[in-house]
Amino acid sequence: MNTKNQVKENETVVNITDSPKGYTLHHNSVFSKGGQWIVFDGRNDDTKIGETAIIGLVNVETGEERIVYQTNNQTIYGPGVGAASFSPARDRLAFIHGLPNADQEKPYDITRRTGVAVDLDKPMTPVFLDARDMTTPYTPGSLRGGTHSHCWSGDGAMLSFTYNDELVEPQLRGVGVMLPHDGKVEVDEVAGNNHGEMYAVIVSDVVAEPRPGSDEINKAFDECWIGRKGYRTSDNREVRYAVAFQGNVVNEQGKTVTEIFIVDIDEEKIKEDVSAVGNVGERPKVPKGIRQRRLTYGANLSDFRHWLRASEDGQYIYALAKDENGNNQVIRCAVNRGELSFVTNNPFSISSPFNLCRDGKKITFVAENNVFVYDMDRNESIQLTRNDLKDQRVVGTPSFSPNGDFVVYNQYQRMRDKEYLQIKRAIITDNTL
Repeated sequence: MNTKNQVKENETVVNITDSPKGYTLHHNSVFSKGGQWIVFDGRNDDTKIGETAIIGLVNVETGEERIVYQTNNQTIYGPGVGAASFSPARDRLAFIHGLPNADQEKPYDITRRTGVAVDLDKPMTPVFLDARDMTTPYTPGSLRGGTHSHCWSGDGAMLSFTYNDELVEPQLRGVGVMLPHDGKVEVDEVAGNNHGEMYAVIVSDVVAEPRPGSDEINKAFDECWIGRKGYRTSDNREVRYAVAFQGNVVNEQGKTVTEIFIVDIDEEKIKEDVSAVGNVGERPKVPKGIRQRRLTYGANLSDFRHWLRASEDGQYIYALAKDENGNNQVIRCAVNRGELSFVTNNPFSISSPFNLCRDGKKITFVAENNVFVYDMDRNESIQLTRNDLKDQRVVGTPSFSPNGDFVVYNQYQRMRDKEYLQIKRAIITDNTL
């Protein structure tokens, strides 16, 4: 365990947005490749994706705003859009999109949504990423549920996501990936179906009732890609694409605990097994030759919702776990050994998901209604904001700019007797690091 982190204060905060409407940032990849634009969705409440109509951009320096996508016939029942992130390789956004035929009887839901992309040079033109096929026989490369919280691989070639099936055991959340595909995954053109530009499969094996003491899981969730270019195994084998995810196991005492799992992504093996799409009465299966493996024993990750993060070199995975005082701290897991160690040892509890700086040496998070940056080299937590606990709430996940000079985050601001979620920037100055 580290000695207690030193805590420094800094305050160089400016508003990027200042309008009476919502601007919600996703938990990852909110900056364009060049760092000029930030993507947001129009939510003023994290729970309201189904009611949200717009995906927009705001210029970091000028505050200029652009709407790049807007739903048609939006109601409180859907279709809804949100949780947008930039590709690291091109001017393309990916986000959640509810089904176009959403209505009062079949509203936006965890099993009724899909991944959509928009290219900045073709605004308002949706590109459906994962095919949805509700008619049998099911089309290989398609799904029949809802994909969510899409995350780009380091080179922008693939996407990961969480998934809930609509037809079979919808409560079982799993993790999947979308792969590049020649042409489209084409399905029958009926209500509830859509073609997909990418080839989508499930890569986590979940069961309703895990055997106590086994490596079986009943939930796979909140994943990350390992490394910008994958990782090297202990025998020096290069794995180009791999995903780490959180998995709920049941220990020998019958208690549910969360551990870290990893799955290597082999495009050839995935596409060879066309039967993985499943049959009537089955959820989609994990393709043959794709196998998750448990990385940690005793990590017992925090039950506070957060997403795993990985270092760019693929050596480490980061997560939240509780210290002996019950405070959420960042821990680090060695990818090849499963070895765990605490990174932070703050005198307070982290109260948000977190992000890594591109250089892998800094972590940003929210605690006690303030934004912090933890510097690994100096073992210091730097407080970037000076909010009181009674001030408007800081919510969501702060993100580093591509060059690491500042952090952007969401905080409510009172306007016209209401609170609206705004985007703010906190600069990391030379005298604080």
